[in-house]
Amino acid sequence: MKLRSFLRYAAIFLILLCGVSLILDRWVAASTSDRIYTQIEQVPARTVGLVLGTSKYIAHNLNPYYNFRMDAAVELYREKKIQILLLSGDNAHRSYNEPWTMKRDLLKANIPDEVIVLDYAGFRTLDSVMRARDVFEANSLTIITQRFHCERALFIAEHKQIDAICLAVPAPHGVAGFKIRLREVLARVKAWLDLYVLDEQPRFPGPKEPIFTPPPQPETTPPSPLNS
Repeated sequence: MKLRSFLRYAAIFLILLCGVSLILDRWVAASTSDRIYTQIEQVPARTVGLVLGTSKYIAHNLNPYYNFRMDAAVELYREKKIQILLLSGDNAHRSYNEPWTMKRDLLKANIPDEVIVLDYAGFRTLDSVMRARDVFEANSLTIITQRFHCERALFIAEHKQIDAICLAVPAPHGVAGFKIRLREVLARVKAWLDLYVLDEQPRFPGPKEPIFTPPPQPETTPPSPLNS
């Protein structure tokens, strides 16, 4: 009897957990839909484009999620929708460096080196979004990633009062896409806990590395004694 009661309560708990997860998933999507664009020509021009990192290869095959983000970043720059590309990703060890991999491919696409900025501490979406403002002092962002990722990134940005929009690039379909979308539901639950319960902060919050440098101040010369 005790085992039957335990299984009943466990089943009720799982049902409630699934229900709450789905509600959070829909909340994140609905609250961010007005800041997501799917056509480059519709994207308002902003200075900084934040490219969220992902692995270039999956099991020795090119990762389509990566390719779509890189292609969109190049086109946004060429269409003058962004002026600076902030590449944020994981730099777990010497042989795995998402920001440098992205930079190398952008340079191959003839994007100037001086408009590329690297964030090696973008370990999570929360880190990438918050560090863009707090470390690099980018106060207005165009995020570049897939739609499901756009929604979570913008959800974080809104809670942290960061001005951001997102270009949603294509995503693969099929079994792989379904698995990633299912995992995204859990990621949104974690994001909600991070923001509303745990008040999570970036793993590496500084030091500041402003993208923009203040314009040089004109030199002032003291008045000549003859004119005083």
